[in-house]
Amino acid sequence: MTRNSVPALVLFAALLIFPFVASFGPQSYLVSFGARAAIFALAALSLDFLVGQCALVSFGHAAYLGIGAYAVVICSLLGVDDILLQMLAAVAAAAVFALATGYVSLRASGVYYIMSSLAFGQMLYFLFVSLSALGGDDGYTLNDRSRLFGAGGLASDVAFYYLCVGALVLAYLFLTRVVGSRFGRALGAIRQNPLRARALGFQPFPFQLTACAISGAITAIAGVLLANQSQFVAPAFMSWQRSGELIVMTILGGVGSLWGAVLGAIVYLTLDETLSQFTDQTHLLIGPILVAVALFGRRGLAGALGAGGSA
Repeated sequence: MTRNSVPALVLFAALLIFPFVASFGPQSYLVSFGARAAIFALAALSLDFLVGQCALVSFGHAAYLGIGAYAVVICSLLGVDDILLQMLAAVAAAAVFALATGYVSLRASGVYYIMSSLAFGQMLYFLFVSLSALGGDDGYTLNDRSRLFGAGGLASDVAFYYLCVGALVLAYLFLTRVVGSRFGRALGAIRQNPLRARALGFQPFPFQLTACAISGAITAIAGVLLANQSQFVAPAFMSWQRSGELIVMTILGGVGSLWGAVLGAIVYLTLDETLSQFTDQTHLLIGPILVAVALFGRRGLAGALGAGGSA
C-alpha cells in the first residue's frame, strides 16, 4: 500500500457511507447532490489522467460529457434503454471522436494543443445546437432513467448513487493500473522528456493518442450518468465553460494525483452549492480561493494533505 492509497481509501469509504449520513438530513437532496458530485469527479479524474500523465491540457474535454449524454438520448430513441448498452455506445463514440480529433490536435503542442481541443469541442457544441431533432439549444428531456439489466432499480436515488460511485471507483482502479503499467511509465517518460523518450524508441504520438481515447471514453461514461441524473440533456453539457470547470476541479485537487481530482471535484461542487444558498455570485467568491491554490499550493488539495504525486 502506497502513501497515496490511504487518502484514496478514506475518500471512497466516505462516499460509500454518505447515504447513511444523509439520512439524518434531507436525504433525497443530499443523495442527488452526491450522485452529481461523483459524476463530475469521474470526469475530472479522466481529465487529470490526461493532464497529469501526458501534460495535455484539454479545453474541450466537456465534449465527451456531451457525447455520453446524447448517447443516452439517441439510444432511447432507438429503443435501447439499458444503461450498460448506452455506456458501450458512448465509449465507442467518444473513442472515435478522441482518435479523430487527437490525430489532428497532437500535431501541435502547448497552447496550440489547448486551442485545438477547444475548437473541436466548440464544433461539436454548435453541431448539437443545430440538431432540432434532439432539441437543439433547448435540450431534450428524458422520460425516465435508463434500466440496468432490464430492471427499473435505477429509479431509486440511492441505487443510482451507488452506481455512480461504483463507476468512479472502477475508473480510479483502472487508471491507477494504467499509470503503474509499462504504458503508463512510457507516458511519464514522454511527459518528462520527449526527446529522450524518442531516443529510447518510444514515439510519443501513439501513446498520447491512446491516452486521449482512454480519457475521452471514461468522460463519456460520466456523460451517460449525468444524463440519467438530471433526466435532461442539452448542448450546454459540452460548452467551453464546462470544460473550464473540469480543469478547475483538477487543479484544485492536484494535477497528477488521480484521487486528488476526485476530491477537487467534490470540494468545488460543495463550495458552489453552499455559496449559492447566499449569493448568485458564487464564482466571484470561489475565484480568490483558486488563485490562492495556484499561487501557494501547486499540488492542490492532495499536496496540502501531504500525498501529492501519481495515484
